[in-house]
Amino acid sequence: MSFFERLKREASAEWRAYTEHPFTNGLADGSLPEAAFRHYLAQDYLFLIEFARAYALSVYKSPKLADMREAAAGLSAILDVEMSLHVKLCAGWGLSPSDLEQTPPAVEMLAYTRYVLDAGMRGDLLALKVALAPCVIGYAEIATRLASRPDADAGTNAYRIWIDEYAGAPYQEVAAKARAHLEHLADLYATPAREAELIAIFKEATRLEADFWEMGWRVGQRVQ
Repeated sequence: MSFFERLKREASAEWRAYTEHPFTNGLADGSLPEAAFRHYLAQDYLFLIEFARAYALSVYKSPKLADMREAAAGLSAILDVEMSLHVKLCAGWGLSPSDLEQTPPAVEMLAYTRYVLDAGMRGDLLALKVALAPCVIGYAEIATRLASRPDADAGTNAYRIWIDEYAGAPYQEVAAKARAHLEHLADLYATPAREAELIAIFKEATRLEADFWEMGWRVGQRVQ
């Protein structure tokens, strides 16, 4: 069993709550209230900024030049590609760059991103990558599941663009590379004595990711 599969096995309850959250099911069938998605989009913009900081930290934490290059490429992808795509997606939902920049950060967004940065500051590159894994690898798994649903690609589903972006080959490749790098780091640094610590980081990061969905979901329930 791979390192990532062991993490998922030990955090099976947290992983299921995250990857099968009602927010994600609402994306698949188009039933998610628009207010919930807009709130999520604005907070995800702020999240990407903090995510970029985490990748910058991973450059510093990298023990080898190859790791530094991998981290720098990830940082560039966030700042130069993903944020532009996100701003374009937000525009389609009536959110301007000014709206995004003036959005107050939600407690759930701060909790997750601060946890990831703290895990990286206290630990090594592997600990940081474990904390990032629920987002980077989890979104690929979630989108693949959603894309298999019959209503996911319906012309009436306003969320099909989001699903297509994360289920599409470019992002799936990003997630596969992140998983391969995680496995490589685990082979080098995940001693049996450290496994409990890394599992605890993964569980908490996964729980905080589920809270991010819950944040948007609660907004949607209030407007219904």
